[in-house]
Amino acid sequence: MSIVIGLTGGIATGKSTVAKMFDEEDIPVIDTDKIARDVVDKGKPAYEKIVHHFSDDILLCTGHINRKKLGKIVFKDREERETLNDIVHPEVRRVVEKQIRRNTLLDEDIIVVDVPLLFESGFDELVDYTLVVFTDTTTQLERLMSRDSIKKEDAEKRINSQMSIKEKIVMADYKIDNSMSILETKRQFKQIHNKLKKLCGDES
Repeated sequence: MSIVIGLTGGIATGKSTVAKMFDEEDIPVIDTDKIARDVVDKGKPAYEKIVHHFSDDILLCTGHINRKKLGKIVFKDREERETLNDIVHPEVRRVVEKQIRRNTLLDEDIIVVDVPLLFESGFDELVDYTLVVFTDTTTQLERLMSRDSIKKEDAEKRINSQMSIKEKIVMADYKIDNSMSILETKRQFKQIHNKLKKLCGDES
C-alpha cells in the first residue's frame, strides 16, 4: 500500500532541503513548483488564460511569461494572486493526480507531493499525511532576504502573503524544525521517515 505525504512549509523555511532528503532515500517527490512552471509555459493550457487576464504586458520578447513581473503583481494584490491561483492550481492538480496514480501503480511505498500552498490550495485532500517544515520568524526573514537579495519590507510582504506558519504547524501531522543545524534537521527527518516506513509495513 502506498502512502502519500504532502510536504509544505513557509517561504524560505527549508522545504526544498527536506524534499532532497526524501529524494536521497529514493522516494519519489512530485515537485508542484516545477509542474506550475510547466503548465504556464507558452502553448500550455494555463498560458492563454493568464495572458488574457493580466495582458501581454507580462510577456518577455520571446512570448514567454515574465515570472518576475507577474510575481510582483500578485505579491502586492491579493485578488490578483487568487485569480492566478484559480487558473494555475486546477492544471497542477490534474498533473499531480496523474503522477500519484503512476507511482502507486509502480508500488512505491511512500510518495511525496511537495506543495508550497498545500492547505491553501486544497491539495491536502490528495494526501494521507502532511509534513510541515518551519523555522522561527527571524531565521525565515533572514534566509529569504539573503536568498532573494531583497529588502526586509519586501521579504515581510512575501511571508505575509501566505498562510502563517503557525497555522500550518497546527494543521500538519508531522513537523520538522529547520531553525537549527542541518544535522538536527536530518535527525528529525530520519525519525519521521522511520515512522512512515512502519506505516507501510517496513520494519527495517
